[in-house]
Amino acid sequence: MIYTDLNNLERYLGIGKHLDTAIHYIKEHSLNDLKKGRNEVDGDFAFINCFEYETLPEDKTFFEAHEKYADIHMVISGEEKMGVSDMSLMTVTAKDEETDSIECHGPVEHYMDLTPGKVLIVFPEDAHKVKIMKDQISQVRKAVGKVLVTE
Repeated sequence: MIYTDLNNLERYLGIGKHLDTAIHYIKEHSLNDLKKGRNEVDGDFAFINCFEYETLPEDKTFFEAHEKYADIHMVISGEEKMGVSDMSLMTVTAKDEETDSIECHGPVEHYMDLTPGKVLIVFPEDAHKVKIMKDQISQVRKAVGKVLVTE
């Protein structure tokens, strides 16, 4: 897991070539220009999904994880809280290999606030609970970079 400011993102170049591609794209393009849905960066090696939703009380949210992709979470507008825990603490409840999606449950080890300008990168070992409201329900526009880390 990496939690940082958008202006520090280049510090993490060199971890992997697909992550480098995504970081360069994010630094060279405005997140405000992303269209809803999938935005191409480098085919299935790196792409960015853009979503809009309302945050929820934590008891209405759930953990997810991925085996092949790292996620780069960036709130464009609004605010949310995310929970992150090591997969070793999770119980897997569902798995979809085609969409690289794992549903799981367990305790939250760390909470991070996501506001515009903050970045949270989670890797396959990081289960993440998304859409948690901070102080009140918030309308969120969010970009999630998907970066292939396991082929």
